[in-house]
Amino acid sequence: MKTFSLFVVALMLLSCNESQSNTYIDTLANTPQQDTMLKRYKVKSGIITYKITITGDVMGSKITGSGTESLYFTNYGALELVEEITSQTTAVNVFGNKSTKTTETHTMKKLDNGDSYSVDFKQKKIYKIQDLAMQLTKTYEPNADAGEVGEDMLTAIGGKKIGNETYKDFECDIWEAMGIKQWIYKGVTLKSVGTLMGIKTTKEATNIAFNIDVSESHFKLPDYTIVEQDELFGDVEIDTDFNSNLEDTDYDLSKIKNMSFEEWKKKATLNDEELGEMSEAELRETYDMIQKMIKMRG
Repeated sequence: MKTFSLFVVALMLLSCNESQSNTYIDTLANTPQQDTMLKRYKVKSGIITYKITITGDVMGSKITGSGTESLYFTNYGALELVEEITSQTTAVNVFGNKSTKTTETHTMKKLDNGDSYSVDFKQKKIYKIQDLAMQLTKTYEPNADAGEVGEDMLTAIGGKKIGNETYKDFECDIWEAMGIKQWIYKGVTLKSVGTLMGIKTTKEATNIAFNIDVSESHFKLPDYTIVEQDELFGDVEIDTDFNSNLEDTDYDLSKIKNMSFEEWKKKATLNDEELGEMSEAELRETYDMIQKMIKMRG
């Protein structure tokens, strides 16, 4: 299931909150190697495998699916690779006419100190772009607390922390927003349940290992051509100097704020394959969330 949610971005920011002196934003203001010091999680490293279950009943079509996801990270999440393999079957029965279609999906994404890589196994290409969460983080005041920023962003899109629960012996905070519920342990999602367009997707960690040695081989990408992409927000400049870039960023965000949905859709889907595969409803939801985030920032 395709998901492009600023709810996830907010959770990424929320996970940075270890202490005021150790947040990514503090490092951004004080250290030239800010991306390397980004602490997205409160655990140094980990390997997690997940089980994915997909169910749905949409306009007479019965949807079932399953899959696995593998998460590898080190350096508190500054270096991370996620690989997902799923199979989804849609069974249609219209006036006695039955048909079945099965779709196989294989995705791999890597985050390396601010650079995001997305593997297209069909075209045998790797798309490289600056990570959206880091772009948003860099627009905030250098002394802001990353955890508070994440909570503010979640609240802005109607999200809330609804409690705590132990999952696989790990004490998790439970966050809910936009129909997605996630069990978070020190910034790492161990379980999520969400329904989109009538399709329910459940992802549950089955094997969890934290603070271990993670081999470099786990972060190796296929030997495909790397394609550089423009940032999702078009003309936003990524600059290591927060102060010199802030005014330009404000100007670019104001342009997005004034875009109609159709204008934004045309620009956003131009070079982004994943966005291009979204339904009209999913794109509208994404556009609305971006506008809410911009309004929250003021």
